[in-house]
Amino acid sequence: MSDNPLDTQFTARTKDFLVGIDSDGCAFDTMELKHKECFIPNIIKSFGLQACSKYGRECAEFVNLYSKERGINRFPALLSVLDLLAERPEVRRREVELPALKGLREWVARETRLGNPTLIEELDRNPDEDLKQCLVWSEQVNRDIDDMVHGVSPYPMVRESLQKLHSVADMIVCSATPNDALAKEWGEHDIAKFVQAICGQEAGGKKETLGQAAGYGYEKGKVLMMGDAPGDLKAARHVGALFYPINPGHEEESWERFYGEGCDRFLGGTYAGEYEAELIAEFQAYLPEEPTWPRVGK
Repeated sequence: MSDNPLDTQFTARTKDFLVGIDSDGCAFDTMELKHKECFIPNIIKSFGLQACSKYGRECAEFVNLYSKERGINRFPALLSVLDLLAERPEVRRREVELPALKGLREWVARETRLGNPTLIEELDRNPDEDLKQCLVWSEQVNRDIDDMVHGVSPYPMVRESLQKLHSVADMIVCSATPNDALAKEWGEHDIAKFVQAICGQEAGGKKETLGQAAGYGYEKGKVLMMGDAPGDLKAARHVGALFYPINPGHEEESWERFYGEGCDRFLGGTYAGEYEAELIAEFQAYLPEEPTWPRVGK
């Protein structure tokens, strides 16, 4: 695995601007489909949560779709789901035995490229049973996504926005989704041609990927991250980039505003400051930090 995941596709700045674009829930309306039909059924089945499936589904939907953890990598997300379940009185009353996944917790704490390839490498060094179980789960999720997710077009105005930026900005896909799924989705709808690189979970975290791309020498105020999750905002801030939010549940309106207003402000140098702050404040109001149900000890 290359130390620089951009090497094979994007080796130098070619334009004055750089735009990083998240995929699931940002460019494509695939978040609900992937999680409700592929991730969550496999969480219930793979980790023995049948006795509390209702609550497992609620916790998984909250973590991955409706909270400030929306959009995080699948492995820490799985741990968050189990932690939320452990705090639910209903689960305790049913005496459901939840998996501790100690091996996964230790791996997530020390690994920066949280994907199946690095998990397989870890298992070669450390044949931990927790990690084996998580790999089986993750591979099944990928198979189900490959089988299930197709024909989902980009949000309206995504293509038009990419076309508008193509001549003036280098663009990369910056996502926690596996590379193969990204390449399939962006290729299926003929928009991969607009971006210089497609960087999924195998390339590392969004901070790492966006930071490496920004390191090719773009001036301050000329790097923008577009995303639908707080992790996208954190990645932008980590590398000193601007952020344009695609608001969950209001994605079409967000892309229309970007095409008609935000894009021109970014290219014209009037995006930073009050305008960006207003957009981010609106975005942050959509996703709560805490669930509405009772939690033991909370």
